[in-house]
Amino acid sequence: MSVKTILKQNRLETNKIMDIKDYFNQLDFDESWSFKGCTQKDTKYITHGYHRYPAKFIPQIASRLIKELTELGDFVCDPFMGSGTTLVEAKISDRPSVGVDINPVACLISKAKVTAIDPKVIHESFDKLLLNLPISQNNKLRLPFSINEESTTYVINYKFSGSAHERIDYWFKPETKKELEIIYSEIKKIKNKDVQTFFLCGFSHILKNCSIWLAKSNKPTRDFRKIIPDPYKTFLRHIKFMVKKNKDFWNILQSNDTMDTKAKPVCGDTIEIPVEDNSVSLVVTSPPYVTSYEYADLHQLSAIWFGYTDDLAEFRKGFIGSAHNDTEEIEIGSELGKEIVDELMFRDKSKSKEVKVYFSEMRQSFLEMKRYLKKGGKACIVIGDTSFKGVPVLNAEVFVEQMQNIGFKIYRIIKRMIPSKILPQTRDPRSGQFTSSTNSKKVLAYPYEYIIIMERL
Repeated sequence: MSVKTILKQNRLETNKIMDIKDYFNQLDFDESWSFKGCTQKDTKYITHGYHRYPAKFIPQIASRLIKELTELGDFVCDPFMGSGTTLVEAKISDRPSVGVDINPVACLISKAKVTAIDPKVIHESFDKLLLNLPISQNNKLRLPFSINEESTTYVINYKFSGSAHERIDYWFKPETKKELEIIYSEIKKIKNKDVQTFFLCGFSHILKNCSIWLAKSNKPTRDFRKIIPDPYKTFLRHIKFMVKKNKDFWNILQSNDTMDTKAKPVCGDTIEIPVEDNSVSLVVTSPPYVTSYEYADLHQLSAIWFGYTDDLAEFRKGFIGSAHNDTEEIEIGSELGKEIVDELMFRDKSKSKEVKVYFSEMRQSFLEMKRYLKKGGKACIVIGDTSFKGVPVLNAEVFVEQMQNIGFKIYRIIKRMIPSKILPQTRDPRSGQFTSSTNSKKVLAYPYEYIIIMERL
């Protein structure tokens, strides 16, 4: 190939990058997609408040995309399912759905959220569970409330088995650990698997509060001065909230006649979605960012307690972008992505590799989307840009270029401001890692983001 030809190709690639950047730079904010009027009550309606989840997108986004881009009965997929937001909204709207996530904690949460349980069954199970949960010491078991706000005193003999994993001892005080083990053991006795999953989800939610994990921090930092709340009261309070939300969910599904609409959470890899070729009408997803191994850290309490892993380092390796890809040749499929990786190489070789692996693995997920999406099907990716070591990491722009190069075209790109009350998380501007809200150098993690809507050719 001649030097002249190479220079010409380089100019064409540079122009293409500039076109994508120019396209994004010219985008105005679409106020209708900011959902500024939404309160936490709105974003946690029905089952969406069952469990905390980092950086999850609000259900209003998924609901609007599903209603505007599909018809009744169309098949919806979320390849980065997270806590199951898309699946819940698809079920309400009478669209069968499937979601996949590598994180077993996410799968448990999603299973609980998409499964509406007869309120009578939940009430009976809750009352039975209450009978076996001690509140005060000396074997006098005082229940602060039941479904009917009644207080009762019971006495039982309980043989404590304890938890052997060292990370449990690392995060929980001995007495708290014992009380949590009692709750967990009683939940595991429940034979109805849907009901058991419901209570396990509630148990998982309270673990951070009941540990010595620093309050209001996403980083796994211990606070030895933290005042630990009573595990029994904390658990019962949250379960009471979940019982009410389950009833709301049950009533909506009954009203919409969508109780039997399929919503299937799957624990697996995003590059192996268990659906047939050309079968999906819409993808709605919010993929993890390049530091997705943080999600493994954030869910370590539940993952270890439930026996999903006994090695946190190994657990991290399954998460996208964690730089544990040993492949020699990594295909990014984006000239803009390569530029970002090369620039990072001069600042931080380790971070450069992480970003390179991340872009490569995201490209693989887009190739899989092309397989299962129908011709004309839409892929909606909710993502924001970020930065590491002062280098802008233009996730949205790279994704568009990657998808264009494998057989998608731009249908629409929405730029939305994220109200801080909805997404208050903060990051360190140098490392890009989650940081405490008390960090004086913190920045809002993603003050705005994009909804990329790509159409399969």
